[in-house]
Amino acid sequence: MNQHENFSTGAEARRSLPSRPWSPGEGTRQDMLVRYLGAVAAAAAEHAEPVGQPSPPPVKTPPEPATGSGAPLVRDVMEVPAVSLHDDLRYREIARLLAREHVGALPVVDAQDRVVGVVSESDLLAKVAMEASGRRPRPVDRLRERRLHDKARGETAADLMTSPAITVLPGATVAEAAWLASLSRLKRIPVTDHEGRLVGAVGRDALLQTLIRDDSGIQAEVEDRIRAVCPPGDRTSVAVTVHDGIVELSGRLPMATGARLVAETEAIADVVEVKNLLTAV
Repeated sequence: MNQHENFSTGAEARRSLPSRPWSPGEGTRQDMLVRYLGAVAAAAAEHAEPVGQPSPPPVKTPPEPATGSGAPLVRDVMEVPAVSLHDDLRYREIARLLAREHVGALPVVDAQDRVVGVVSESDLLAKVAMEASGRRPRPVDRLRERRLHDKARGETAADLMTSPAITVLPGATVAEAAWLASLSRLKRIPVTDHEGRLVGAVGRDALLQTLIRDDSGIQAEVEDRIRAVCPPGDRTSVAVTVHDGIVELSGRLPMATGARLVAETEAIADVVEVKNLLTAV
């Protein structure tokens, strides 16, 4: 089954939304979102456990894929170098750094540049709110509130950060990183080597754009497959069109060559459906 068959088409998704005026380009954006969800769902399916089997502890760093998998990797889309802050940085300097970099969170590193946590605007808000209000925990406060208050009494990144940090390896697939970002609701994920040292960062926008290619990108890859599969004399007899991820193949090919081309096209990421209009010669 194609990975996108569990999702409605973009048109169906739009019909299910409340009636409201559409902004320019909204239809295309909705179509892209549906295809993105299909890509993330495919990554999630790889981690699904059989019914009745205990679930393993959550993995915070997806493993690297087997060599030659052909899937886009985090190292291809990550930002280098990545901005970070040291664990002894005081909270007022942290606030200035977040504002300067226009980000909501940054990884915290130790003296060996290993990622030990992440400090965010919400961590700082608890700190400044406590200082502004003078609030103190009460015996009736919930445990989470008391822990938040205790944490907010800290002065440095090591005191305020959320730890352990959720990270990803540079050799993990983009789909794995997208699934991790969806689970954790992180906008940016630190990228570390196998020793936990910071080597980059990857944002949700980069993951989204990598997972969702437009029709022209899909068509270019289909044309590459045609050149790889079809003998030179048969290539010009095949026509390909792509619309909303649906690939239409037409022309005349030997039966075995046509079947192989269809299978190769179906395996291309972001291909929703292949309409086989080829005739055998």
